Amino acid sequence: MPNLKEVRTRIASVKSTQQITSAMKMVAASRLRKAQNAIIQMRPYAAKLMEILQNLSASLNARDDGSVFSQQREPGKVLIVPVSSNRGLCGAFNANVIKITEEIIRKKYNQQYSNGDLSFLTIGRKVSEYFGKREYNILESHDDIFDNLNFENVNKISESVMELFAGKKFDRVEIIYNQFKNAATQRLVSEQFLPVEPVKDADGTGEAEKADFIFEPSKEEIVGDLIPKSLKVQFYKALLDSYAAEHGARMTAMHLATDNAQELLKDLNLTYNKARQAAITKEILEIVSGAEALKG
Repeated sequence: MPNLKEVRTRIASVKSTQQITSAMKMVAASRLRKAQNAIIQMRPYAAKLMEILQNLSASLNARDDGSVFSQQREPGKVLIVPVSSNRGLCGAFNANVIKITEEIIRKKYNQQYSNGDLSFLTIGRKVSEYFGKREYNILESHDDIFDNLNFENVNKISESVMELFAGKKFDRVEIIYNQFKNAATQRLVSEQFLPVEPVKDADGTGEAEKADFIFEPSKEEIVGDLIPKSLKVQFYKALLDSYAAEHGARMTAMHLATDNAQELLKDLNLTYNKARQAAITKEILEIVSGAEALKG
């Protein structure tokens, strides 16, 4: 059985840790509220824009001016955009992004990886460090974007990605991130960002019937303005989703850590009381033994 000093030291250490995890939980909860409001407000707008984008892309053919972002090409060169957080202490949030990214490389883009045609644009320090240490081809890293997450800053990244695709530097762009469901649940998502996938029919087996649009002022102006704007909004929504999911995961992880610390404190206090009782009993026995010896 450990001595009293060792147990007291452990109790003090666990109490200190519990105070830290409790404070981090409250900070994460405060940031989550703001991030959650932002993504909830963005989703209806982004969903409607995506619907228009897919229908508009389906109404165009490869010869239409301005439809470069909907041109389907063989994925000879692929750009993957994994999104993680800059900090840890958020459970399996970052590990899951890394895991699914490696799984996609192995199952879907193994040939491109072997040929050196697979590149990364990393967002978040955790994925930047992981893939950088393993010498993957990292084209760009944007680890500071979450320090000031707004549409203007994200717009620069999405424009860079779109220019790479339009210039045929890459034939496919895929973004991997955690989608926010609620504070305790995040869903890993792998979406094809470029080219824009045509809208599917109800059973998902083929293209749906193309929407009949009347273009005003002209098809070229509409396509040239709406498709890039829609893509930028979708990219921004993915980062908002990841940001809210990160704080939800951290709040949940710190809540569990605080509860675990409380359970550990109960066990340590019980151990301390047992050790203290044993020490007192030992002292009493020594006194009684001494007294009996003096009588003899």
